[in-house]
Amino acid sequence: MPSRWFERRFAFELPNNLFANIVERVRGTPARVEERVRGVPTATLTRRVGGTWSIQENVGHLLDLELLWITRAEELAAGKAVLAAADLENRKTHQADHNAFPLASLLEAFRHERRRFVDRLDDADAGLLERTALHPRLETPMRLIDLALFVAEHDDHHLARISELLKSG
Repeated sequence: MPSRWFERRFAFELPNNLFANIVERVRGTPARVEERVRGVPTATLTRRVGGTWSIQENVGHLLDLELLWITRAEELAAGKAVLAAADLENRKTHQADHNAFPLASLLEAFRHERRRFVDRLDDADAGLLERTALHPRLETPMRLIDLALFVAEHDDHHLARISELLKSG
């Protein structure tokens, strides 16, 4: 079972020469999600197990956080000292009723919003790669590569959960 996200700790130590590698992980998430859920019956996609989010709600949650990732990238570009805080209650996802929408529309919206984030990453220059801002929950400085790694790890966390839910039948 994947660990709880908020229990994770990060050591942001990657050199900026690996930025392109991390961006590729982030860029590839929509395709990985689509591959994972392709052909899965709606009943399986929308089934909750043990009061946790369904597969489709996990996909919707990835979409819900895109604005936060884009905002944080823009804050780094603007030289802000502290990054925007996440809603630790995940109210947006809990209130969105992602199970009521066609999966295809969630996947399309996620792909579109992720493209916006990746475009911002692709536009980064060397100066931006050196800037830092404080991550409010982790209370540690974060660079753009660290933000991208954080997003990639968050993506993988939810992909692992989707895989777990698929195995559970």
